Amino acid sequence: MTATTPGAGAAGATPEGSPLLALEDVHVVLGGHGAPSARAVDGVHLQVRRGEIVALAGESGCGKTTLARTVLGLQRPTSGRVLVDGVELGTSRADLRAWRRRVQLVPQDPTGSLNPRRTVYEAVAEGLRIHRIPAETGRREDDLVAEALERAGLRPAERFVARYPAELSGGQRQRVLIAGALAVGPELLVADEPVSSLDASVRGTILALLLRLRDELGLSVLVVTHDLGLAWNIADRLAVMYLGRVVEAGPTEEVLADPQHPYTQALLSVVPETGRLEPVVLRGEPPDATAIPAGCRFHPRCPALAEGPAAGVDEHLAARCRGEALPLLPPSAGHTAACLLQAAKAEGPGNPAGAPDDG
Repeated sequence: MTATTPGAGAAGATPEGSPLLALEDVHVVLGGHGAPSARAVDGVHLQVRRGEIVALAGESGCGKTTLARTVLGLQRPTSGRVLVDGVELGTSRADLRAWRRRVQLVPQDPTGSLNPRRTVYEAVAEGLRIHRIPAETGRREDDLVAEALERAGLRPAERFVARYPAELSGGQRQRVLIAGALAVGPELLVADEPVSSLDASVRGTILALLLRLRDELGLSVLVVTHDLGLAWNIADRLAVMYLGRVVEAGPTEEVLADPQHPYTQALLSVVPETGRLEPVVLRGEPPDATAIPAGCRFHPRCPALAEGPAAGVDEHLAARCRGEALPLLPPSAGHTAACLLQAAKAEGPGNPAGAPDDG
């Protein structure tokens, strides 16, 4: 299928009810040419609707950054499809340029992302110049820069335009990055650990800003994070990723109030808001996309399998976990989890455990 990215004026061609962004069975294999191949993204379905905040959570090495790069058009999928407004994202320079105006990255490290020799004005104006927005819209560049800064909470803008990054606080630098993203008028922000480098006292204000922008501008946001506490505070839906696959997904409140997958339970156990005194310590090595195990890819580190009979897991079920591949989770089907143990628990004693219908 040959397709192109819909431009900003292509709304009339958008299939009715299509999400802004949809990933369909996306695979990304990295390496090769003598190096071990890494299945960094290994069959992911994901949707982001208009005006929705979706959190993609998991520890380092789970594939979430590679998936974010794929969403941004910086990494081409090995297979699968990236759909924008229901139309497959094209791979030509013109297609990707059009998409990169509609989607903008908010990096996690404002200190490393801002050029210390460039003023705030220059940092925010960069995207405007790349996409030639002043010429296209007939508006003055300085007006567009000021508008973006004020939307990002840097008011009045004239106090900030001539400053350098070293003259700003960490929170103000993060707002400059957000202003730079907003300046081009995107429909989707990809926020990569947007508050991980900030003091706890500042994090809440940046999350509140993202929520306000969603409400005022109708922005969609994909938040990439290792912190389920952040997802709890900001996201409408949550997808938990492990070793290249989404292992649990659904409305954030449902997933975090009743996590079904042992990996989600372990991540949630270290969130202070849960009130849990003893965090779940995962055994074994962190995810390695060059050595994906057979069966459930989480089974080498699964606390329930480690406890075995003490956790109510019989040997037959444990053998299935170690050898039976589970189907992929669908893009949007309520609260779903890819876990044979949870499926067996749901079926109750006396019934053979089957793989969940939706993975």
